[in-house]
Amino acid sequence: MNELIIKKCNKCGALVKILKDCTCAECGIKCCNEEMKELKVNSADASFEKHIPTYEIKDGMIYVSVNHVMEEEHLINWISIVSDNQEVTTYLEHGEEAKMIAKYIPGSKIYSYCNKHGLWMKEVK
Repeated sequence: MNELIIKKCNKCGALVKILKDCTCAECGIKCCNEEMKELKVNSADASFEKHIPTYEIKDGMIYVSVNHVMEEEHLINWISIVSDNQEVTTYLEHGEEAKMIAKYIPGSKIYSYCNKHGLWMKEVK
């Protein structure tokens, strides 16, 4: 379950987190009368170094940061750490640092979402 599935409306920008996706060909989540599209990680034409989360492990905790601007119109909206049985998310606002602290879980994945350049992910060793 450490894969995060996020769908986005291309008209209004709404995001939906999928807990279990449907495999039917005829259905899908709609917003603004259009089917929402699944975001693919690390697929935007943007700088990796400004979007890929980095981390440090210390005393059983993981310290995550994203080297990114946090302006009102361009920022990291949230950072999530996802493992097989849990997800921890920190929601961010402009002016804050793109950082979070959580319990270290080997094999988890860290996701960050940039409001302009999409979804980014790094695997935790």
